[in-house]
Amino acid sequence: MDLTLGPIAFFWDAPRIRDFYARIADEAPVARVVLGEFVCSKRLPFWQDEIPRAVERLQAAGKEVWLTSLALVTLKRERQMTDDLGLAGLGVEVADLTALAHLPAGAGFSISPLVNVYNEGTLEWLAAKGAKRVCLPPELPPAAIASLAATGARLGVAVEVWGFGRLPLAISGRCYHARLTDRSKDNCQFVCGVDLDGRTIDTLDGQQFLAVNGVQTLSAATAFAGHDLTTLADAGVQSLRLSPQTGDMVALAQALTDALAGADNAAALEAAARAASPDGLLANGYLRGQAGANWVA
Repeated sequence: MDLTLGPIAFFWDAPRIRDFYARIADEAPVARVVLGEFVCSKRLPFWQDEIPRAVERLQAAGKEVWLTSLALVTLKRERQMTDDLGLAGLGVEVADLTALAHLPAGAGFSISPLVNVYNEGTLEWLAAKGAKRVCLPPELPPAAIASLAATGARLGVAVEVWGFGRLPLAISGRCYHARLTDRSKDNCQFVCGVDLDGRTIDTLDGQQFLAVNGVQTLSAATAFAGHDLTTLADAGVQSLRLSPQTGDMVALAQALTDALAGADNAAALEAAARAASPDGLLANGYLRGQAGANWVA
């Protein structure tokens, strides 16, 4: 089992993104990296010039590179952006199935965890369309993961599982960040850039509940599969997906790599995950057959 670094969900500025991917290329033991914007197309012009540089540096470091599509395509220019993905010469990760119509005939692709792959029939359909890799939705229990991993092995489709990051729960046509600041979506003034790991939302009694990231809803807690590596490996899972946060992703990737190699470092692994997560709040309930927000040590 290896590691995949997913696309950045949040609105980071170009210098931060440049430094982040430079460090990932030089120091992080991840096998592949997914680049691009999947939450809000309005953000992309601010940092899209960093993508070719990141691709070049990551590939020079021996890492496989994919480009993500948008999770919600609503505008003509967004359809054109999706069309252009197939011309980049890299694999495309599909975050919305409408992107399949824009891919060149016969092109292989991967499937984002935002696509609901809940059963073997869906996985078989995607494999027939050319899917080479599928990151499963993070809410699946272990039995379903094992069944889908077995189906993937039979079909030649690599199966990934969410390993670290705030859980992606929903994408909306509305921008929550804009509404929170009494702005319209068209005049958001990119207020989401203030919250580099998303903005945590509490319940009325002060309990951390959700996080918002522009048009995206996330979990407040950071899901972490570090204590379930053996279970996932035995199930046939081929990769863990790490979703970038502002914490030390290199240290986390190294701790996970050491654990996958057999190191007995459970305490250090959990410490690295808490250090990399917003507020240090972890969850692994879905992998333990419980409520997703629960943490079972």
